[in-house]
Amino acid sequence: MTKTITVGSMFAGIGGICLGFQQAGFEIVWANEKDAAACKTYRHNFGDGFLVESDIKKVDKIKIPKFDILTAGFPCQPFSVAGPHKGFDDARGNLFFQIVEVAKIVEPTIIFLENVSNLIDHDNGRTFITMYNALSEIGYVLRYKNLSANEYGNLPQTRNRTYVVAFKDECMCSMFQYPDEVDLTTEIFDIIDKHTKQKDIYYYTDESDAFYKYMITRVKRKDSIYRVHDSGIHLAKNNTCPTLTASMGTRANRVPILIDDFGYRKLTVRECLDFQGFPKEYSFPSETTIGQAYKQIGNSVCVPVIKRIAEQILKVMEENYEIQ
Repeated sequence: MTKTITVGSMFAGIGGICLGFQQAGFEIVWANEKDAAACKTYRHNFGDGFLVESDIKKVDKIKIPKFDILTAGFPCQPFSVAGPHKGFDDARGNLFFQIVEVAKIVEPTIIFLENVSNLIDHDNGRTFITMYNALSEIGYVLRYKNLSANEYGNLPQTRNRTYVVAFKDECMCSMFQYPDEVDLTTEIFDIIDKHTKQKDIYYYTDESDAFYKYMITRVKRKDSIYRVHDSGIHLAKNNTCPTLTASMGTRANRVPILIDDFGYRKLTVRECLDFQGFPKEYSFPSETTIGQAYKQIGNSVCVPVIKRIAEQILKVMEENYEIQ
């Protein structure tokens, strides 16, 4: 039997996971996202053929089409070390169980999940055990591993995430292997052009502003990027870009900072997309605000890491299907 392997995506955001699976050769047939601005970006890049714009709790799950792989980059804030750690006590944390509900109806062969690295250790491991057991109870066996973008995606961003791959078939699970580490050959200034003037909106120029006065006391080196956090401004580790977060678009002055030939500035939207591994042709609709763009990028994923895991999934599935 010749078969095209199909994917359905929950919490699709701007399509980072969909893109990684597409690049690996899978076909996206259904996606769901409730954020209106993110949906506009998704349609701008993927078309309007299969995206359902709705709160997943309001989606009639009986009408969801069948597909082989269910992917979900479900909300990470409840499990992040940067947040209040509410987990399942946060309404967003309980959205994990919507994944279980969809899986019960669609019965995908594989479930792929992405979340923060702290997911495994959250609440002394109890959160992850609950998730593990919920998927086990509906017939899935799990593999999970933390992978960082600078070690597995050849992206100079310090971004460590938990990747879960759950299989209906125990044999397929035993065959699956996460990708090997790769050398980091891409440097931050392969992505950043310090010698080209960017739009004025990216530069800090108000010398009377309190943040500006503080920033210039901290941001000194021209060969690095600086991370902005509650605790202050810090040099990024290992000459990489610090983790890009949704707070870039929701809180003032949260975009990483550098010095170029023209002054102190933030990473541009395009640079942030590049640090996440999005292709050059990927873009935002003209009506997208800069804040929305930063938020959407921070909420997304490192596409090359997704692609490499998807390729490993494909290897396993090729043992079970003739791929079209």
